[in-house]
Amino acid sequence: MNQLGYPILSVVIFLPLLGALMVLLINRKNESLIRWVTLITSVLTFILAIPLLTHFDKTTSKMQFVESHTWIPQWNIRYSVGIDGISILFVMLSTLITVLCVLISWKAIKDRIKEFHIALLIVDTAMVGVFSSLDFFLFYLFWEAMLIPMYLLIGVWGGPRRLYAAIKFFLYTLVGSVLMLVGIIVLYFAGGRTFDIVQLSSQNLPYGLQFWLFWAFFAAFAVKVPMFPVHTWLPDAHTEAPTAGSVILAAILIKMGAYGFLRFSIPLFPEATKTYLVPMMLLSMIAIIYGAVICLVQSDLKRLIAYSSVSHMGFVTLGLFALNATGLEGGILQMINHGIVTGALFLGVGIIYERTHTREIADYGGVASRMPVYAAFFMIFTLAAIGLPGLNGFIGEFLILFGAFSAKKAIAVFSATGVVIGAAYMLWLYQKVFFQTVNPKIEAIPDMDLREIVTLLPLVILIVWIGVYPNTFLSYMHASVQHLLERVNIAPESLSIARLLPWR
Repeated sequence: MNQLGYPILSVVIFLPLLGALMVLLINRKNESLIRWVTLITSVLTFILAIPLLTHFDKTTSKMQFVESHTWIPQWNIRYSVGIDGISILFVMLSTLITVLCVLISWKAIKDRIKEFHIALLIVDTAMVGVFSSLDFFLFYLFWEAMLIPMYLLIGVWGGPRRLYAAIKFFLYTLVGSVLMLVGIIVLYFAGGRTFDIVQLSSQNLPYGLQFWLFWAFFAAFAVKVPMFPVHTWLPDAHTEAPTAGSVILAAILIKMGAYGFLRFSIPLFPEATKTYLVPMMLLSMIAIIYGAVICLVQSDLKRLIAYSSVSHMGFVTLGLFALNATGLEGGILQMINHGIVTGALFLGVGIIYERTHTREIADYGGVASRMPVYAAFFMIFTLAAIGLPGLNGFIGEFLILFGAFSAKKAIAVFSATGVVIGAAYMLWLYQKVFFQTVNPKIEAIPDMDLREIVTLLPLVILIVWIGVYPNTFLSYMHASVQHLLERVNIAPESLSIARLLPWR
């Protein structure tokens, strides 16, 4: 079903790639033109994606704006793209985040400017492609296509330990992706020699096969989220990446893992998902508490926010594996919330790092008296991160904990302690950086300029909008979430040894 009659998804997916080719043809000495072409391309991509929202039919769970063409007929591979109520918000977030990354990098990137902007635009294409693919082969191409430019963003434009962080990121994600590739090949033969995601999601695979495939896909998605204990690449990657790289990692890349659970693990392997529901929720609970506690002892701004992502994404997976409408919708909304808030926090760190060239919390103090506008923005992001009612973080965590409590009360109660610890480390961070005695090192730093205000303002609007009226965004996912739950509930009960497992 394509409501607009033209290939809008293909335009949104490949326009950034076209922009990257245009940048490639520009003389590297013409840095201003490179920046403007990249910005115009990213803004145009976001504007062209808006009809996806305005023409989206919220009453159906079917894929919309579908484009399907034969690609490699020998293997039954098709170029097939489409979106539903689960993926549409991630497509929009991806296009918006790219615009903000271009703006925040306007002055920060001084070396290899041409290559940097090409990498940004390629990442944009890969991100939208991942969330739009309806063919496993195409999905895997976009999934892997994001790996190389992200590796370069960290390894070329990152901090002092950038090569270590980039290689660690590459190896972790590559190992998980290879296991997923094996699972995709097995699915191809088990599902009737097709890579069609919608068709495969409607089949009832044998439980034994579901069991092995669940863990093959888990390897890729758990690393991307990242779930405990395969999270160790994230703090290094976040800390060493340039600001734009950190924002993309936090706002989009780690959402791809949770999206994978939603799009593939739950509908393709419903019985295996129900069997391992409690272990998945327990791993989520551990991530929530562990990530929050580790934040309390961090001395580096970016590293603290990176570990907070481990904790916040633990809430996301907790909601998803609660396997009820409240938890699932809360998990999806919190993925969007986390992308907005944590992306905003990394943007904020990047703004002050450009002025001071230090990320050590101890090097700051009294910033509010020197940068009052910046302090006001960062306060909004801090309050959203700790879940203040009226801002977006609250409604996401509330729905997740409500759904988790309906599924497993004890796990929900223990997980709720992460909210308290989260408030402690975020308020401690704000106090240390913005109040107390003014550090002589930051005595003369200027406040935010117009470009930086324009970069952060859209995120403030979304934080308040979702916090005050979340149904604007929740309404897109109702039908798709209900369809997903129906898929899990109608799956035939397994007669395997899984019934004897203690957590069943």
